[in-house]
Amino acid sequence: MDDKDRQIIWSLQKDGRLSNQELSEQVALSPSPCLRRLRQLEESGVIKGYTAIVDEEMYGLPITAFVRIRLERHSEQAIATFERRVRAIDEIQDCYVMTGEVDYLLRVIVGSLKEYEAFVRQQLHAIEGVAGIDTSFAYGTVKKSTVFPKI
Repeated sequence: MDDKDRQIIWSLQKDGRLSNQELSEQVALSPSPCLRRLRQLEESGVIKGYTAIVDEEMYGLPITAFVRIRLERHSEQAIATFERRVRAIDEIQDCYVMTGEVDYLLRVIVGSLKEYEAFVRQQLHAIEGVAGIDTSFAYGTVKKSTVFPKI
């Protein structure tokens, strides 16, 4: 990947609906080479897809919780079971494997505190091997970006 590929990615992260003509103008390439590069980025998996960025609150999911999870055991089976279950839960938007005192950090969105309680009781408590759940709620957002820094 070179600087021109990064320019293409950066432009698309800012506006994924750019036409090839607009994209080629922004990155100073003619349309044909720009499209070739774009297709290569897609085929190689660098660009994994395209999506709409939706305001969670306006959609009806105003509660963002950051949930720290500790597992009882760290066997391959316990880890695989937890990760498989997490992938299947729609409220969990992101799941990170962590260093330090907790094993995982989840970003969860729900419509209300009552829904969050039901999520914990019915979804997280149902996952075998969870030793601890610690939650922090976000009451505001200072910055949320989908655009990578330029390198």
